Parts: sequence; structure tokens; C-alpha cells
Amino acid sequence: MTGYSYATRADDPVHTVRTIGRIAQMLLELRDEYVAKPRQDLLQQIDQRLFDLEQLHHELTVRMANTRPDEQR
Repeated sequence: MTGYSYATRADDPVHTVRTIGRIAQMLLELRDEYVAKPRQDLLQQIDQRLFDLEQLHHELTVRMANTRPDEQR
């Protein structure tokens, strides 16, 4: 991954997709931590991240609907 980032509009789906990726990475790390040492607080964090993903799913659906075909890459 390069350090280069192209300019995007604030409502561009790329922002949502990047956030989804960050949360997915967090979930993997939480999974590994929970497998190594099961704790209730880790389950709560996993649950919160899943809720965050649900919200992002809705956000992505809205942004996809608002993206005109000529704006797609």
C-alpha cells in the first residue's frame, strides 16, 4: 500500500469502505486476543464493532444509491 491518496468528496463511498476495512482489521485483532485469553470485555468490544459494521453497511448502501454512474471508477 502506498502513501499516496487521491482527493475525494466527503460523501464518496471510498471513505466508508476504508472505515469498514479498519473495523474489519480491529475485529481480527480482537478475535486473536479473545482466543488467546477469553474475557467479557473483549466480547463487548467485538459486539460494538459488529454494530459499527451494521451502521456502515447502511451508510454504504445510501452512498452507493447517491453515486451517479459517471462518478464510478
